[in-house]
Amino acid sequence: MAARLVVAFLALSSACFLAVSGQKYNAIFSFGDSMSDTGNLCVNGAPAGLTLTQPPYGETFFGRATCRCSDGRLVVDFLAEKYGLPLLKPSKQGGADFKKGANMAIIGATTMDSGFFQSLGIADKIWNNGPLNTQIQWFQQLMPSICGSTQACKSYLSKSLFVLGEFGGNDYNAQIFGGYSPEQASGQSATIVDAIGKGVDQLISLGATSIVVPGVLPVGCFPIYLTLYQTSNAGDYDQYGCLKRFNALSSRHNQLLQAKVSSLQSKYPGARIMYADFYSHVYDMVRSPGSYGFSTNLRACCGAGGGKYNYQNSARCGMSGASACSNPESSLSWDGIHLTEAAYKKIADGWVSGAYCHPAIGA
Repeated sequence: MAARLVVAFLALSSACFLAVSGQKYNAIFSFGDSMSDTGNLCVNGAPAGLTLTQPPYGETFFGRATCRCSDGRLVVDFLAEKYGLPLLKPSKQGGADFKKGANMAIIGATTMDSGFFQSLGIADKIWNNGPLNTQIQWFQQLMPSICGSTQACKSYLSKSLFVLGEFGGNDYNAQIFGGYSPEQASGQSATIVDAIGKGVDQLISLGATSIVVPGVLPVGCFPIYLTLYQTSNAGDYDQYGCLKRFNALSSRHNQLLQAKVSSLQSKYPGARIMYADFYSHVYDMVRSPGSYGFSTNLRACCGAGGGKYNYQNSARCGMSGASACSNPESSLSWDGIHLTEAAYKKIADGWVSGAYCHPAIGA
């Protein structure tokens, strides 16, 4: 009897461990912008004037610039490592095997197509290097080589993890840099979020059943915004030094996106649609940098110009005159626009564990 109890206990313990240690995925398919691009923008050679193809980008992990907007790995890289998968190849890389994953993300990507920006009179403010629906088309073009027939793909993709974004950041950047106020840009949030929801619909129709939908980040805490839109009015800043109006724009988007994800969860009860809370996690890093091992939170590690934020457009990371701090792992911000590898690793951990992803990827 005692032996049977021990065996039963061990079996139960094993089952609990498996539940905690989480899902197994046969592949990861990623979509998004510069927070996720692992090389699509550079597959045909580095575009002229693109600083992220220069040192010190990539120095921490790869020892060279890889067209990633960081000193090392990104969230999607850490997710691949956690599930025993290879780092995702850019989908535009010819002749690659994408059975274990592909990355459609590309620097400068927006949620909305060019017509949206033309209607706002700011078409010149975007690169339009593959908006959301174009990235999904890229994925569809790869599907026959990944999983074969439509029915085979339904089965294969049901065991794959999809990461849809971050989308939205560049849609707002284009408006802000085009002269719109944060409040005016917020007026487009419902349209942008609806487009993200349609992207989820499309992926589910192709066979996806596990989809992570990240929100946007607290851009009011980022050195680029803090530098370009700094004011002398203390009331424009919150208690941690972030610009309140820009964070309110991000928060509005995320509120609408969470509601959209909730409605999609109801619409597709057989799917796992997960909201990844970029905003809350990064804002907590700003609020309490020491608890994450950071000694600086609002200052770019790589840049020039000194000052409070170490950012200036004319001497960005990778440009002449700019240099990286000696310990990127102690910084939240890498280049004033994107985060460090150290921050991305913590974010990936939070998504897998569920601390900042609902439900958890690893649940």
